[in-house]
Amino acid sequence: MKLKKINSTLQENLEKNGLVEPTTLQKKTFGTIKSGRDVVIFGPKEQGKTTAMVIAAIQRADRPVENEIATKVLIVVKDKFEVERLMEVFEAYSKYTDLRIYGVHDYTDLDDDKNQLSLGNDILIGTATRLNEMFASAGFDVNQLKMYIIDDIDIQLRNRLEPRLHRLSESIGKAQRLYLATEFVEQLDMFADKSLTEDAEWFDFYDDEEEEDDNE
Repeated sequence: MKLKKINSTLQENLEKNGLVEPTTLQKKTFGTIKSGRDVVIFGPKEQGKTTAMVIAAIQRADRPVENEIATKVLIVVKDKFEVERLMEVFEAYSKYTDLRIYGVHDYTDLDDDKNQLSLGNDILIGTATRLNEMFASAGFDVNQLKMYIIDDIDIQLRNRLEPRLHRLSESIGKAQRLYLATEFVEQLDMFADKSLTEDAEWFDFYDDEEEEDDNE
């Protein structure tokens, strides 16, 4: 996949999985996400939001550091099935990077999850409920966290998870935020005001598509 300054190992993994050319959404958001600014992305599934997110997470986590146990990228997803799906995607795209990726959800064992994180972790994927339980317990170091990602934020806000998502955001403090949605929901305005920086970038694929149609 041809994207400027993409990790070479990641690029090879993407191409081995048939992802040779980036979508419009991936091309237009890659540089902004890589810059470290907070970003909100709206777009359809077929534009590859998941792939854009995985690319961003792997690029941001970079490479594991020996004896460093703190999580670098936190990804909040809507349910158990999405945790399991993303784990499979990361396994394919992070091959040969040595990144430590772990998934937790409402049905995993909390003590096992804590023990696993104590051994070292670069990218943590989980549901809002389970992550709140983990953050509430002692020993979860968020000081090295570089990126806080919420996937399907429109669905999660509709499911009234805003308080849990906000608690996670507040406990993290300074880290890049990346929110992904299929469509805009009213709750997102208030949530963004409380959690994003003033220079956050909003990318709406649907608006860009309409502008291109108007110019034809």
